[in-house]
Amino acid sequence: MPQVWFRPYVWMDYRLALLFTLIIPLILLIWAFVQKVDGIQRLLIIYWRVASLLAITVYLMMGGLGISFISGLMARILIPISLWFWVDINDEIDYQPKSPLKLIFTSWRWAMTIYCILGIVGFAPFLGCAFSENALKNPGCSVWLEGPLMFKDYFHHNSKPAFLGFLGMIGLVIYVVYLSYFVFVKLGKQGRSATQ
Repeated sequence: MPQVWFRPYVWMDYRLALLFTLIIPLILLIWAFVQKVDGIQRLLIIYWRVASLLAITVYLMMGGLGISFISGLMARILIPISLWFWVDINDEIDYQPKSPLKLIFTSWRWAMTIYCILGIVGFAPFLGCAFSENALKNPGCSVWLEGPLMFKDYFHHNSKPAFLGFLGMIGLVIYVVYLSYFVFVKLGKQGRSATQ
């Protein structure tokens, strides 16, 4: 495969994504459950629902589907929105007494927001890969598929890419239906309150 100058940055992005979108929020969620900090628990559960689009994107990329570039960009847009959207949860977290959990959670929330914004800027130029017929042959597009294909080799080595892409499409359809229901039905009723 021809070398592209930004390959190290793509792999750095995947490593940062693993840290910021999986490892740290999982630790924070367990910590919040142990400490019984309801506001942080609820926000992290909302985060995991929204961030599931990243997992769907990985499966779409394993299948070599161009729509994965759109879903990847949308995940980077929706995640920071989900972390700051809820007025009642934000107030609950703000009024909690100072603690190491609150400090680390707040730091992660800001770091995650900055990471997603930088990711949007860095990933947006590759949105054209979603509409390219030869995206897999284009080194600039295919470099983004290397991480998911490595994941496939570790966890789904006997599965066909078409089947994994199909699973990703099913996940995407379910995600879009749930998001549409939330935006067009629930959001009008509950507004920016997560407790109703």
